Amino acid sequence: MRHYSFILFYLFCNVFIYAFQGSFWVYIFCFLAFSAVVVWGSFHIELGYFVNSIIHKRTRIKEIALTFDDGPTEFTPKFLDLLKEHQVKATFFCIGKQIEKYPETFQRIIAEGHCIGNHTLSHSNSTGFLSVSKMVQEIEKCDDIIYNTGNTQTKLYRPPFGVTNPNIAKAIRKTQKISIGWNVRSLDTIIDNEKKIYGRITRNLKKGSIILLHDTSEKTYRVLIDLLVFLKDKKYSTFTIDSIINSKKND
Repeated sequence: MRHYSFILFYLFCNVFIYAFQGSFWVYIFCFLAFSAVVVWGSFHIELGYFVNSIIHKRTRIKEIALTFDDGPTEFTPKFLDLLKEHQVKATFFCIGKQIEKYPETFQRIIAEGHCIGNHTLSHSNSTGFLSVSKMVQEIEKCDDIIYNTGNTQTKLYRPPFGVTNPNIAKAIRKTQKISIGWNVRSLDTIIDNEKKIYGRITRNLKKGSIILLHDTSEKTYRVLIDLLVFLKDKKYSTFTIDSIINSKKND
């Protein structure tokens, strides 16, 4: 779909330019409009502009997925304790270097039946500017650490910051990963007010929602306490991301 949208936009620009006889300002307008679309598509994984990502589960029942990025961290054991108490399974998109720092916690995530995803080796701030080969290295080196530490493998990959572009799309294809996004973004790394984070999540929740959280702070841990109570009260069950993939294989 993203290729068709690109072609349609290109044709629109050419027709627009032709209609106005190649005016310099029309060229500038089209260039700026095209650039805005590309930037918007790069930073909004749910649009699927460069990469087709799974952002929700098609389901008729009240079920959601809790996903945690950027761990494992010093806070992760508390998250695991809470999830265990509520008998909830989640999906953890782990950074390779964090796995190396907290190998026992990573092994505990697996041992307690949670799902694992690849979140690159270093979660570099320059992810959007890396070459295809560098992105492939980031993914493959994280895979190596996941296997060597947890004796497991994963097809699931979540782009850092949700950023996608042509290089990242090629790297995902080369490593044969499945890109996982979200349709409920908590903004728990940006918003300080726990009530606002909780409100963002619960307001936007739908059947099959994939919620983006981070097991990186006490703040998110406290939000999770209230969120798990909310889910129980509203009779939501939970699913892990690998269940979507498995169900597609069986279709």
